Amino acid sequence: MAGKKKSTFFANNSQLLIPLIAIALLVIFNLFRDPSFFSVSIASNNRGDPVLQGNLISILNGASELVILSMGMTLVTAASGGQDISVGALAAIAGSMFVKVLKSGTVTPGLIIAAFLACCAVAMVFGAFNGTLVSVFGIQPMIATLILFTSGRSIAYWINGGATPTIENATINAIGSFIPGIAIPTPILIVAAMGILFALLFRFTALGMYIQTVGINQSAARLNGINPVGIKLLTFILLGICCAVSGVIGVSRLGLINHETLLINIEMDAILAVAIGGNNLGGGKFKMIGSVLGAYAIQALTITLYAMKVPSTDVKAYKAIVIIILVVIGSPVVKAKVDQLMKKIRTGGSAERRQSA
Repeated sequence: MAGKKKSTFFANNSQLLIPLIAIALLVIFNLFRDPSFFSVSIASNNRGDPVLQGNLISILNGASELVILSMGMTLVTAASGGQDISVGALAAIAGSMFVKVLKSGTVTPGLIIAAFLACCAVAMVFGAFNGTLVSVFGIQPMIATLILFTSGRSIAYWINGGATPTIENATINAIGSFIPGIAIPTPILIVAAMGILFALLFRFTALGMYIQTVGINQSAARLNGINPVGIKLLTFILLGICCAVSGVIGVSRLGLINHETLLINIEMDAILAVAIGGNNLGGGKFKMIGSVLGAYAIQALTITLYAMKVPSTDVKAYKAIVIIILVVIGSPVVKAKVDQLMKKIRTGGSAERRQSA
């Protein structure tokens, strides 16, 4: 009975092996390279508040926008069997709207909330636009979102009239760095809050099951009373909210909106995070925690390369090599070969025990 439970546990969590192995290898490598790599210390920021610092904090903090986007990307991938390549551009649009509202008057807590709601609304509208192209018109997700990928940053540019306005406000600065009296970077807390919200959503609704059902077989989902069009549309809207939150974090880190560079190329890392997380890029069953771990693995690799003094121009090439290896290891062909090997080992072990008995 214990053996059966153990095998069931590994079967249910085998999807997480790739991101966990990737993180474990990075940890082991860095511990051998520099035993103090993951050390965390307390320092004082420019306001004199105690804050946590170190490579581990840099990884958790720097990956915040990527983690949030990978959460939304996981849902879109699972439901539609494709990826949204416009998330970086949509985050720029949301960030630009956030700044536009803030610059309309004196920055107060009420105005900050209004600006956040406005950028969420705009991101949801654009997410619904992408979702409509995919769910109603049947356009492949990567092609459908290519429209916003191409034009999104121009739209962000138009929102503020081509300017890159700055925001000098303590509350905005706290969103992108530290809340006074709290040593943990605020973006890490926002990631935790988003994770809790998604966990509650899946715990108290059947959305997760609906998404997986639509991704596996739309016809079967329709026969069971599930609306595939509505589910796909909803996943794109939820991804829009994730883009808005990421855009706000990015703007708050910099204290300004730069439509050309805000979260540039992050869509590729978000897709890779989903893939490294063991999720099927063709849709269906998913584990959001796998994508989260995949995002942290990508950021850990980036910080490791910078710590090794790799030139910034070469970082993407090294990342590509490592990620290709990880994706190949997690491919269905390799997984099938490993499963066959493990089955032979188990069969051989069972035969030996029968002979000895």
